Amino acid sequence: MGKIKSTLAIIMGVTLLLSCNNAQSPGRGNEQHSINKVIQQSDGSIALHVKKSESYRDKKNPSTNTAEWNVIMSKSGRFDVWLSSATTDTTNLGYENKVLLNIHNNVLETLPVINKVVKNTNEVEAPYFKVDSFLGAMYIQDTGQYLVQIISDKILPEDVHIADNKVIEKTKLLSVTLTPAIR
Repeated sequence: MGKIKSTLAIIMGVTLLLSCNNAQSPGRGNEQHSINKVIQQSDGSIALHVKKSESYRDKKNPSTNTAEWNVIMSKSGRFDVWLSSATTDTTNLGYENKVLLNIHNNVLETLPVINKVVKNTNEVEAPYFKVDSFLGAMYIQDTGQYLVQIISDKILPEDVHIADNKVIEKTKLLSVTLTPAIR
């Protein structure tokens, strides 16, 4: 009986050691975490590009399409939130539903409108234009790592824009940028 217990203890110990050694740490060898990890810039800004996010898309209900990032915040404070879109119509973005930004249960929800048409950018190709929309301001109290989500029907796959030289989607969400608010 004693030999069985000691043998089981040794097997469990070896199994535990092997399983701990095989665990991958975020950002090292684990592609999923390194793709959507974003570190706040030295000027305090945070740029969240949809193509570098972990994305979830629902063809039946696109209003629940979600992009996620793991953001390392080194400076807290109030941030202006800007959304960048690629669009073929610089008078109407065509967002059917509000865009929701969630940072640690701090939620900003609004329907984007065009505030600025960005000229001479290489971020989009013809027939698209890049436009920026001010979503509002958000206060982030603490530093640390946050899961940031944006939910919108305009979070689309990279290749959905143009097929056979025809525009499929009029507007696509490109990125969200948080810039420190100046008083």
